[in-house]
Parts: sequence; C-alpha cells; structure tokens
Amino acid sequence: QVQLVESGGGLVQAGGSLRLSCAASGRTFSSYAMGWFRQVPGKEREFVAVISWSTYYTYYADSVKGRFTISRDNAKNTVYLQMSSLKPEDTAVYYCAAGERPKYYSSAVADFGSWGQGTQVTVSS
Repeated sequence: QVQLVESGGGLVQAGGSLRLSCAASGRTFSSYAMGWFRQVPGKEREFVAVISWSTYYTYYADSVKGRFTISRDNAKNTVYLQMSSLKPEDTAVYYCAAGERPKYYSSAVADFGSWGQGTQVTVSS
C-alpha cells in the first residue's frame, strides 16, 4: 500500500492557474502509474490525467486536454498536475491515485488502489 498526500488546491478565478502536488510514500514510486481524478457532489469520480511509471506516456480526459499537464519526479516521489485556463466547471475535489499493479497503465478508477485525501479546487466565474 502507498500513502498519498495532495496539496495545492484553492480558490482561483476563471482563466487562472493552479498546480497540485501529490507526495507518495510506502512503496517503489517509480514502478507505478499515477493519476489524477476529480469528483463533485452527487457525481461519480472522473478521470482527469494519468502518467506512466517511466513518464513516457500521458493521457488526458478530453475536457482538460491542452489545459492541464501531468508530470512526475521519481526522485522526489511526487506527481504534479499543472492546471491552466481554469473554468468554473473544473471546480471539484481532486484526488491523486496510484496504480494498483506495477508497470501497468490505465485510466480506469478500478485500476488505482491507493488514493489521497483529496484537495478542493474552486474556480470562480
């Protein structure tokens, strides 16, 4: 099991930027894909972005493509989500997640076994 702690959420105006960070501990960080998901009250958790263990592959939800960038620093056991051109519809609790299996790449919620506590992102219009 891996422990994940997110930071960097907050309140921002539409068009602004935020960078989320997620620090991991407890297992070999560099062997697992890492993802970001988000959830609003009354809706299911939805995929935002994923990055492979080697940083070679990234994949984004259509709703954030071109605006968000996922990256990771395996030396610091940290994954990031740079969010730009934010929209009110990006308002949600954002969760960092670690892949369940080593060297496996997926965007499905079920393939992520460890989750952070979430960080609130609020975008005002």
